Amino acid sequence: MTTPLRDRATRLILAFAMTSVISAATVVLPHAARAEDQFDKMRAKIAAFVGDKMEKLGGSRIIYKVDGDALRESVVTDLRDDVYKTLHDGHIAFSNLAIRDGGLDVKIADAKGRDQLARKLASAAEGLPSHAVAVTDGGDGAVRLAPTDAASRARLNELVEDSIAMIEQRLKDAGIKLVSVVPDGTDRIRIFLPGVTDPERITAIFARKVKVSFRQIDASMSAEQAQSGTPPEGSEVLLGFKDKRPYLVAKESSKDSALDGNDISYAAPGFASGTKDPVAQFRFNGRGARRFAHLTEENVGQALAIVLDDKVISAPVIREPITAGSVQISGNFTLEEANSVAMLLRAGTLPGHLTLVEQQVVQPGAKP
Repeated sequence: MTTPLRDRATRLILAFAMTSVISAATVVLPHAARAEDQFDKMRAKIAAFVGDKMEKLGGSRIIYKVDGDALRESVVTDLRDDVYKTLHDGHIAFSNLAIRDGGLDVKIADAKGRDQLARKLASAAEGLPSHAVAVTDGGDGAVRLAPTDAASRARLNELVEDSIAMIEQRLKDAGIKLVSVVPDGTDRIRIFLPGVTDPERITAIFARKVKVSFRQIDASMSAEQAQSGTPPEGSEVLLGFKDKRPYLVAKESSKDSALDGNDISYAAPGFASGTKDPVAQFRFNGRGARRFAHLTEENVGQALAIVLDDKVISAPVIREPITAGSVQISGNFTLEEANSVAMLLRAGTLPGHLTLVEQQVVQPGAKP
């Protein structure tokens, strides 16, 4: 499977090709870590070259900073949920589970229970450096858990990469295709748009947060009747993302929309296992998985609308309780549409937000 890092390197190479001709050689390294380092260096060099060349054309430069503090808070909250599930499912007695000082404290009196938790966390992080957790025995059953420094750096890099993918998709959806979006340091993103002289128009696109919600379909009357008359109290009519047909759904303020974008931890395009049709797939965090399991258990046989920015992406009928926390959205999508939906889901779920650091018009030939 192609990694986000390789995807970014590929996109940068394609951008580079717009301004120059590349002759490249493939380097095979004996260790995966060294290969990743090589990709990092190659990406940085290409990004700097492309950025410099494009900025000589003149246009708008915009720099955003990702919210590292919100990311750390989100990571530790997810860790707490995962630890609670492991202890609960493993019937391991514990007490005093609490987030404190950027980590997680818990007391597990039984030594075997402590070992079982440590093994489970190590297994979950296998092959995923960004999920590595340091486990410290504080004595008398006290255990301290916290993401390792390397995991924190990897998570920050993932956040920057996800943010770049989201920015590129949002700009593409807005009809803006000629653009350079590259990392700028460890926690910043530089956007350059050749020929654009009104950067405020671009930053306005990201000032609006994508809304993600999961709402029950109201079957008390047809959506067409509600659209031409008066919808029932507590419900409203929304249109489909692709088919533009009306759907009668519970309002966002109702109890049926208890799930939202903050409950999603991952989203990406993919293909249905049977038909190979393009789909958007996403995964809930621990809290979201429990909420979604409860919602689907209570509404087997009913339709659930997945709503982005007041447009119904899909409204599948719940056939059985969904307890694993992973969901696929199908809707007769093209691959491009599935990617757009996935990026919209991801845009509504990125930890924290993007902070505008700089926006300015660069004159042709000016140094970046």
